[in-house]
Amino acid sequence: MAATPPKPAAATPRRKVSRHRGEGQWAAGHFTPLNGNEQTKKDDDGLNVRTRIETIYSKRGFDSIDPGDLRGRMRWWGLYTQRKQGIDGGKTAVLEPEELDDSYFMLRVRIDGGALTTAQLRVVGEISQEFARGTADITDRQNVQYHWIRIEDVPEIWNRLEGVGLSTVTACGDTPRVMIGSPVAGIAEDEIIDGTPALEEMKRRVLNNPAYSNLPRKFKTAISGSPVLDVVHEINDVAFVGVDHPEHGPGFDLWVGGGLSTNPKLGVRLGAWVPIEDVPDVYEGVISIFRDYGYRRLRNRARLKFLVADWGAEKFRQVLEDEYLKRKLTDGPAPADPTSRWRDHIGVHRQKDGRYYVGFAPRVGRVDGTILTKVADLAEAHGSGRVRTTVEQKMIVLDVEEGQVDSLVESLEALDLTARPSTFRRGTMACTGIEFCKLAIVETKARGASLIDELERRLPEFDEPLTINLNGCPNACARIQTADIGLKGQLVLNDRGEQVEGYQVHLGGALGLEPGFGRKVRGLKVTAEELPDYVERVLKRYQAEREDGERFATWAARAPEEALS
Repeated sequence: MAATPPKPAAATPRRKVSRHRGEGQWAAGHFTPLNGNEQTKKDDDGLNVRTRIETIYSKRGFDSIDPGDLRGRMRWWGLYTQRKQGIDGGKTAVLEPEELDDSYFMLRVRIDGGALTTAQLRVVGEISQEFARGTADITDRQNVQYHWIRIEDVPEIWNRLEGVGLSTVTACGDTPRVMIGSPVAGIAEDEIIDGTPALEEMKRRVLNNPAYSNLPRKFKTAISGSPVLDVVHEINDVAFVGVDHPEHGPGFDLWVGGGLSTNPKLGVRLGAWVPIEDVPDVYEGVISIFRDYGYRRLRNRARLKFLVADWGAEKFRQVLEDEYLKRKLTDGPAPADPTSRWRDHIGVHRQKDGRYYVGFAPRVGRVDGTILTKVADLAEAHGSGRVRTTVEQKMIVLDVEEGQVDSLVESLEALDLTARPSTFRRGTMACTGIEFCKLAIVETKARGASLIDELERRLPEFDEPLTINLNGCPNACARIQTADIGLKGQLVLNDRGEQVEGYQVHLGGALGLEPGFGRKVRGLKVTAEELPDYVERVLKRYQAEREDGERFATWAARAPEEALS
């Protein structure tokens, strides 16, 4: 603990003197909790709440749950209370948490690297049908999310998940969240390096480990050796990106400090090349810097991106090398531009072993337990029993023999899971939205699905790569700032002066090639009712005004405001 600071100088009659309490950094000796969240974590490690869930809450019911567990520590095991039905978006910011809470939970199943066996997928589907009213959304971090979960059923759900090697541990909370990885790691013909061994070792070291269960806020991890740059590395707290060093061969380029929400920042390169055997050590070093030096005073500055922005890449690398690794890292090259404008692995692709993988698109990640069990059946019938989820809310069946490809594609089409999607089906994603999320202001999932249908009908020949991301609030779970067309939910006035659901429009964001957050046109907001008309209008202008080969993001950056309205 730090020594007691000296008392401030005496105040003058005109000026009140106070002392700055620091940023709550443990490495600076600031261990006294400076807000309620930090106090809750100090009172009891979130990992410990599992015992209370199993022995008390699941037996006595929702009303027995301690508030500190309900809205805090239960997240360490993937549980959030969901939004009470019937509460409109105008009340999101004015009601108390207990007024927004339903007595049911969202439960997030972490699927590191998106890797699932068909046995695991079948259990995920069965749990959905039996305990979650059929819900099972695929997220843009490769997880599956259930809704309508009763606390009484949680121990049995854990038992079934863990029986097939899955878990919900630290799927939420101020912890190392799911580690996203290339969904075609180890199988793609064009892969630079397979990051799977490093991912597995990182999991072994940090999951369920009290040394990393009290971070300043959430910590997001990505690793991929794919040349299509398929894990949105620029917006993770730490990312390892496959590169080929001219002297040392394949390894990983190290990035830190990315993140979105209301203060988006792209990650920065540290200029370091990391061989695969050293990735777990470097990972532990980065997450330990966040734990020890991360800002704990204010929640809105408690992500690693703020520390990286203040320190800069050079100091961050120096601290990592000198204080944590005790050795220097090797300088290395930056990743090459992505080899594809699509990074979702949709369609039929040859594997390095001569077989094929087939990527397919649900609508905005919305599936259900019945569909997932049928996908498991199809994967077993046509492949080797391996499936993957992606960071674009898509899925992939691996290891399909050439003679089985057409049959699998047709069978998926019968389930409305197309491997040959339109641009709009392929490029549209949506967060949970007001249907279940307590932070949301507007609906997203159903609106995204209906927008796909409308655009397919109105613009059937449009085939340029395009992303449309819908978010129910400003927190950017659906990555609105990095989409070609990003839609941030808010209440707006319609032409009759009525307050209705709508969206603020972001245009021209991108990741991979020329990453950036695009632009907001002053006053550009659309009602939910007007949304299909607006998107159709702006895409027709793009088609009419673009130069040869010009991407939508590039056109949107140079177009006059009147062309974007």
